[in-house]
Amino acid sequence: MKRSLFGRIWPNATAIVLFAALVFPVYWMFSTAFKPTGDIITETPVWFPTDVTFEHFKTAYHAPNFLTLVRNSLTVTLLAVAFSLIIALFASFALARMRFKGRKGMILVFMIAQMAPWEVMVIAIYMLVRDADMLNSLVPLTLFYMVMVLPFTILTLRGYVAAVPKELEESAMVDGCTRPQAFVKVILPLLAPGLMATSLFGFITAWNEFPLVLILNKDPEAKTLPLWLSQFQSQFGDDWGATMAAASIFAIPILILFVFLQRKAVSGLTDGAVKG
Repeated sequence: MKRSLFGRIWPNATAIVLFAALVFPVYWMFSTAFKPTGDIITETPVWFPTDVTFEHFKTAYHAPNFLTLVRNSLTVTLLAVAFSLIIALFASFALARMRFKGRKGMILVFMIAQMAPWEVMVIAIYMLVRDADMLNSLVPLTLFYMVMVLPFTILTLRGYVAAVPKELEESAMVDGCTRPQAFVKVILPLLAPGLMATSLFGFITAWNEFPLVLILNKDPEAKTLPLWLSQFQSQFGDDWGATMAAASIFAIPILILFVFLQRKAVSGLTDGAVKG
């Protein structure tokens, strides 16, 4: 019984320790954003703020070009995720259902592209964008962000497409559906968990991307929020409260999206198969 009790306790204890270690930096960021400046710079840490202030958020909100940079970040992120999902849907279906020469080689290329560090290609990307006279434009950022998340999206959706029984698709075609109609009416609803997982990954990747926008977009109105956040302290000196408020504003969209998609993605492939 002692061994059985230990076997039940240590996984829970490990999970609690890991949870605390991962959540504490997020808690400290948000709590610091609401603390008065005196509680932030004091030598004795204030673990639970008693005097709450919103002045740091006002300072961050009134920073130069804040709303413009929010619009830029949302534009390039949402477009990159949408384009990558559309392309990945067709590519994953072809890789999972069709048999053609070079299919395994293409899968290997996608895996290599997924593992390749994008930072080593920044100089080449800069030269391409410069020669195309598209510096300080959101179009190159959108295209490269899409390419950045595309390999993971294709490989993930390929697994979901392969898990759908071919008999469902064939039954729909026997009932009179064309192949595109069978894909839309039968396969696509079953890909909901994969679409949500890949869209979450793509959103986080594009939303947090820093090196490309640092090199390609020098115009203050053409930047995105990650670059704005990195320059925040230089704009406000040692105003740690405003810095933490800016970081909290930057993290809120990702947290909201994660909570929403994590809850929706719980419905597995079996539920969709029953509905189909």
